[in-house]
Amino acid sequence: MDEQPESAQEPAAQSGGGLDRRAELSEFLRTRRARLKPEDVGLPDFGRRRVPGLRREELAQLAGVSVAYYTRLEQGNGRNVSAEVLDAIARALRLSDAEHAHLTHLAKPKQHKKKPVARTQQVRPTLRHLLDSIETVPAYIVGRRSDILAWNRMAAALFGDWAELPAPERNWARLVFLRPEYHDLFVEWDRKAQDMVGYLRMDAGRHPDDPRLSALVGELSVKSEEFRRLWAAHDVKEKSFGVKRLRHPLVGDLTLSFETFRLVDEAEQSLITYHAEPDTPSAQALRLLASWGADATRAGAGSTAPPA
Repeated sequence: MDEQPESAQEPAAQSGGGLDRRAELSEFLRTRRARLKPEDVGLPDFGRRRVPGLRREELAQLAGVSVAYYTRLEQGNGRNVSAEVLDAIARALRLSDAEHAHLTHLAKPKQHKKKPVARTQQVRPTLRHLLDSIETVPAYIVGRRSDILAWNRMAAALFGDWAELPAPERNWARLVFLRPEYHDLFVEWDRKAQDMVGYLRMDAGRHPDDPRLSALVGELSVKSEEFRRLWAAHDVKEKSFGVKRLRHPLVGDLTLSFETFRLVDEAEQSLITYHAEPDTPSAQALRLLASWGADATRAGAGSTAPPA
């Protein structure tokens, strides 16, 4: 029998101020199952379905578990589930590596030592000195919840002078979804928005008890319809590398490659760099920003005219 349609849920909060891990596990599995069609996994399709995707019994068959067992898991009860069963379910759902890791975080959370999850994130002084020494490449350090923790002058020239913002506003998710100038800056804003939500989803899987993350998700869900839609999709993504197209108000269009370097001694922090291919208009534009110095830094992403 087909299951009854299930509506998208708002972010569920625990009594401690974090996200409800059981609800997150339930919705993640449901949305991953809903995106698969029988023909995707070699099963016959016997006609119209009331809900999209595979039925629970079909998924259970593919994973080699009982329907009752899988149903309990999809209802958010991951207690005592083995890594082998999670691996089988991940294969049946065709999960990516990031999705597989997210499923494991939700179903079998690590027992962290008691410490304040909302403690202030610190960047080592030597890393700040490293950023200052990188004079021609925009670079910054991002931490938990997509907080921007440190940056160099070129990053300020490219993305805006974050020093002018209150510390709580130095957050990529807030910038992307709540500030119009960043909508203009990223040529493929929809892709940037999807990436940001995917990063936050991974963070939520690792730290569902983080009240600041829960508050951020709640605020963005209220203020941004696009964020609310993307969050309900339960897509996850790890920071890695790629290409971003920007439209800077001072130097015009740029095509920049970005790289992510996760810090060995601080797994929650990553160094992000942007660079242009040599001998390209984008490389020339970065050199121009560097030559403008403080004028470009003050202008950043929010300027409408070049410095005099």
